[in-house]
Amino acid sequence: MLILIRRSLLILLLVCLGCVAQSAPPDMARKIEHQVRAFYNIPAEVKVTVGAITPSSEMPGYDGVAVNIDGGDGKQKDYKFLLSKDRTTLLRLTKFDLTKDPFAELMSKIDINGRPSRGPKSAKVLVVNFDDFECPFCSRMHQTLFPEIFKEYGDRVTFVYKDYPLAEIHPWAIHASVDANCLAAQNFDAYWDFADYIHANKHEVDTEKTPGGRFEAIDRIAMLQGQKHNVDVVKLQSCVKAQNDGAVRASMKEADGLGVNATPTLFINGQKIDGAVPASEVRAALDAALKDAGEPVPQHIPSAPEPLSR
Repeated sequence: MLILIRRSLLILLLVCLGCVAQSAPPDMARKIEHQVRAFYNIPAEVKVTVGAITPSSEMPGYDGVAVNIDGGDGKQKDYKFLLSKDRTTLLRLTKFDLTKDPFAELMSKIDINGRPSRGPKSAKVLVVNFDDFECPFCSRMHQTLFPEIFKEYGDRVTFVYKDYPLAEIHPWAIHASVDANCLAAQNFDAYWDFADYIHANKHEVDTEKTPGGRFEAIDRIAMLQGQKHNVDVVKLQSCVKAQNDGAVRASMKEADGLGVNATPTLFINGQKIDGAVPASEVRAALDAALKDAGEPVPQHIPSAPEPLSR
């Protein structure tokens, strides 16, 4: 009798679970998959799996359905959709939590402790640039920020650089980042002078014919900057020779977690800017951040028009 009661309870539990979650019929799962693939332009090699259909309180007349997207690289994610009761409409509902500031949350994930900075440390606007010393677009952005943007905003904005060398395509970028950090460990001004010089004169490194020659050129530049700023030369030389890239790798991992996948990538109080955008776009983001922080926006002097080509 006890066994019979247990079986009855088990059957009842399974029935109840079936009321909560129902597998999508094959035909419906196929329709949903096709819609998702077409709308998001998902390649054929990426696996799309339609999950169970469940009751939803998000919107009257709709159930919920999860769609799993698996690219085969260990990175898979579930996306929630709404499916109409008559099974004719699929919706993607995006909810925003207005009790949280997504910009502030993003900036809280960026560790700037011990990083060299330009501008007042007490500034209410922070610019973090994930930089690659070998990247030509980073050189362009660096020239935009220093001195052009810095002249206008340097008294009210803090600028910080972090490392994101694209080692797959820039073979000496990690080495340069390590040397820069060796300088920063002793003198922040030496770090910035090194960054200024490399971004303006990277051809001096590129013209070396061998990888070893390029590394030696970077080391020479680093040592010259160190001597210029009277750092402990022996300590600097030891750091440069050791090439400990732990801090650089940590910065790269942090950037990956923030969705960085190219350089340069700027975060201006949480607003992300990808690529070597024009100075006007950087100014617009800085002005918006200053206004949000209740700070005055600097007056912008219009640039002189370029001469007409003949």
